[in-house]
Amino acid sequence: MNFTSPRRRFATATVAGIALAGLLSACGGSGSGDDASSKPSGPVTLDFWGWANGQEAVVKAFNASHKDIRLKYTKVTDQLTMQKQLTNAVKAGNAPCLLQNTAEYVTSWVSQGALADITPYVESAKDKFNSGSWASAQVQGRMYGVPTGSAPNFTIYRTDIFQKYGLKTPTTWDDFITAGKVLKKHGIKITNYAGEDPSTLEVLAMQAGAHWYAIAGNSWKVNFQDPGTLKAAKVVQEIIDNDLNSKLSFADYAAVQRNYDDGGTATRQISTWQMAGMVQNFSKSFGKWALAPWPTYRGEAPKTPAGTNLTGGVTLVTKQCRNQEQAAQAALWMSTDSGAVKTMASPETGNGVMPALKDANAYVGESVSRKLLGTNYRPAQKVVTDSLGTVTTDWTFGPDWTAMFTEMQAGWAKVVDKQEKVTDLLAHMQQWTVSDLKSRGISVKG
Repeated sequence: MNFTSPRRRFATATVAGIALAGLLSACGGSGSGDDASSKPSGPVTLDFWGWANGQEAVVKAFNASHKDIRLKYTKVTDQLTMQKQLTNAVKAGNAPCLLQNTAEYVTSWVSQGALADITPYVESAKDKFNSGSWASAQVQGRMYGVPTGSAPNFTIYRTDIFQKYGLKTPTTWDDFITAGKVLKKHGIKITNYAGEDPSTLEVLAMQAGAHWYAIAGNSWKVNFQDPGTLKAAKVVQEIIDNDLNSKLSFADYAAVQRNYDDGGTATRQISTWQMAGMVQNFSKSFGKWALAPWPTYRGEAPKTPAGTNLTGGVTLVTKQCRNQEQAAQAALWMSTDSGAVKTMASPETGNGVMPALKDANAYVGESVSRKLLGTNYRPAQKVVTDSLGTVTTDWTFGPDWTAMFTEMQAGWAKVVDKQEKVTDLLAHMQQWTVSDLKSRGISVKG
């Protein structure tokens, strides 16, 4: 499945409305002393860090259309690098005003006092965005950024391979596994599980109704062993036990893309933005791909995960920014200006992320690649549109998500290599996460 790429992930999901006292440690309000509320006497320049393809063009367009605010763009390698560089910058007191990020990190950064509460500057624009995306930049009803993308998820598959071996597009995970067993006989894997990327387990659990983090009164509740998670674990374990997955690391991104292009792996569960990497790296298989709905659990209605890897994302404003109002204005412009939105939505000019706007249907054609899909281009647009109506909206990212995910990565590598079972990893994560939250002084049950 593998969502990770040089652009890392995104996610669009609800961050629970939480009482910060006791649930998040080290929280603070907006502002950075007198400078944060002071009015600039002239044009201001705002540092903006990001990694997505297309942002430099958007920044150029912004600067050409604004006299009082200018953006200075710095391209960061990827999402993980961003987290490390931001941590260092916050400690040094020189964080940028604006930065690209994804929903799973918002609560963590708020708990560290790194983000500015920009609610007064952006709340009037709420009706322009879909509710799930709006919530992705929110903690306890306060806004710390502006959403940039939503999270339609679907399957992309090689039509020529499925036709050659008489396979129908899988509609359930059971069908998916059955098709994988057929493809295995011909030396083809149906999916790819990179050892560094446990988001596969995360999204299947999300789809199954799991809640790894939830709020119970004035405490966090942790549960890595609920029925939904165990249902997801069963699917993942069967795929691994039957050797239906490639094990290619995205550390060599080009090699992963060549494998798909050469037909070594026949499907991916992705969102629109991952199509950009395929377009930019393929040379052989253009026109041989099609989209299909995300597989369901048998007997259940269509439901797709709210994101992971990022898909949907946010532009955050840091507390150390001296011109927070102007930063909020710039973030809003990048998420609502039609030209900027089209640039980012396209897998050719941007990163293929579906806009976070309430009415994103007009951008579906921009976000899927005619070059990649060929005659399947028009049917693909309906798949994407339908997916927007099945996205999970009740997933919560906990205050130690970054640390938790890092710990899970180590265990996931062992799972992929068959050194331990998925259920072993989940049992470990239950203990580890409760202990980690307690060590941070955060109230927790579980």
